[in-house]
Amino acid sequence: MKLTARQQEVLDFLKETHARTGIPPSTREIQEHFGFASQTAAVSHLRALERKGYIERNAGADGNPPKRKARFIRFTDEVEREPLIDVPIYGMIPAGYGDDTEPQADGYLSVDARSLGVSPSAKAFALRVRGDSMIGAHICDGDHVVLENREPHNRDIVAALIDGETTLKRFVVNRNHPFLKAENPEYPDLIPAQELTIQGVMVGLVRAGIGV
Repeated sequence: MKLTARQQEVLDFLKETHARTGIPPSTREIQEHFGFASQTAAVSHLRALERKGYIERNAGADGNPPKRKARFIRFTDEVEREPLIDVPIYGMIPAGYGDDTEPQADGYLSVDARSLGVSPSAKAFALRVRGDSMIGAHICDGDHVVLENREPHNRDIVAALIDGETTLKRFVVNRNHPFLKAENPEYPDLIPAQELTIQGVMVGLVRAGIGV
């Protein structure tokens, strides 16, 4: 929420004092700095800053912030946040039978790199799922899968190019022979006749209809 000019001045004073002394100013110091008639005005500004999400005030023993003090303030824009990365979406990938459609970049997803176990510099991308062949792995039609460009391990879920067609399946190696396995008994295994190229290994899922 937008701050009034005075609220911005109070917030700046809180940060400047904290940077200089190591603690935020008291409500009396705020009152004296701005020439307020009472500490009540200072408290009102602090409450407005808290309500608008710019500061957090720790509760005292009775569950309420200590009276007349501003020294329990935390600035919310200085709270450590999880690193986010913008992952390009390269169109759809079938979770069904193969499709020869070339993926096209058509947007981005902002995802939490730490929860996916990838570095912010990772070569990650996303694809929108079409079909139900991976329903047994809880990957549904319309979901976005996030993938990393790396070598797959046995049983990884991968985006793959198999004999010129792209698909999303589980990568399985049996007696040194790799093939792609669906997570739906209605779909057959895909055994490459000539080519099997892994385009990405799945590291995350964004459920259809749920924001990132």
